[in-house]
Amino acid sequence: MSNTEQETKLVIITGMSGAGKTVVVQSFEDLGYYCVDNLPPALLPKFLELMRDATNNIQRVALVMDLRGREFFDSLFEALDILGEEDWLEEHIIFLDAKDEELVTRYKETRRSHPLAVGGLPLNGIKQERKILDELRGRAQRVIDTTNLKPRELREKILKAYTEEKQEIFSVHMVSFGFKYGVPIDADLMFDVRFLPNPHYVSHLQPLTGLNQEVSSYVFKWSETRKFIEKVLDLLQFMLPQYKKEGKSQLVVAIGCTGGQHRSVALAEHFAKQLSSGYITHITHRDIDKRKGHHV
Repeated sequence: MSNTEQETKLVIITGMSGAGKTVVVQSFEDLGYYCVDNLPPALLPKFLELMRDATNNIQRVALVMDLRGREFFDSLFEALDILGEEDWLEEHIIFLDAKDEELVTRYKETRRSHPLAVGGLPLNGIKQERKILDELRGRAQRVIDTTNLKPRELREKILKAYTEEKQEIFSVHMVSFGFKYGVPIDADLMFDVRFLPNPHYVSHLQPLTGLNQEVSSYVFKWSETRKFIEKVLDLLQFMLPQYKKEGKSQLVVAIGCTGGQHRSVALAEHFAKQLSSGYITHITHRDIDKRKGHHV
């Protein structure tokens, strides 16, 4: 199906520099939108052509357009008029704003220069920018004042407003791995299960993996394994709601044994199954096929 047969959602994120556009576009990325930061408005018509191409399947897009591309900004209103003529497109403009005093404070805290006052006073750039963007503010469907919002609160506001009904944005990704191949650098939590009895030393189990029932039965039959499972599940059941509340979109939990073939695989599968009733779960067995006759 081409994008001409199904309405595509396009969110344009704009507003005052320092008002929180980075937080907002990251929130839309977590919601599954295809995001582009700092797209020059003059390139918007070409981008629309790419979106409409029947070979892609992009149905939700969020674009940041601000004064970092100020040399192109005069063409923005012309581009917005083009959007209004596209019946296959549902466009929505978010304008982020904040009081001048708060924007000045943010620039001082980050030690960044305002894009319209490079080397000068931030307030001068802010006033000039506000004048340029005044008309655009009036065309926005949603204006958000971030003066008193912390980044987390702004993120929660976006997620609440734009999360589709029944859409889940928090997931748990279980990763099994072998320490001999290095630890996963993107793990949020990591558990070392090399203390558990090793199926590698059982001859008929050695060539199998933790996906095999015989191997998992061997791993789970030991009292220390059952106690470990109980404690880890108790920990995760406490921590996952806290991570979700904090605004995290995904938690990566890594389970490691020596080679990533037996124990870590069986336990990752078990934990994912136990958590699947309350969370979206994914599983990756990173090193399951790497064994070359070594301990696992």
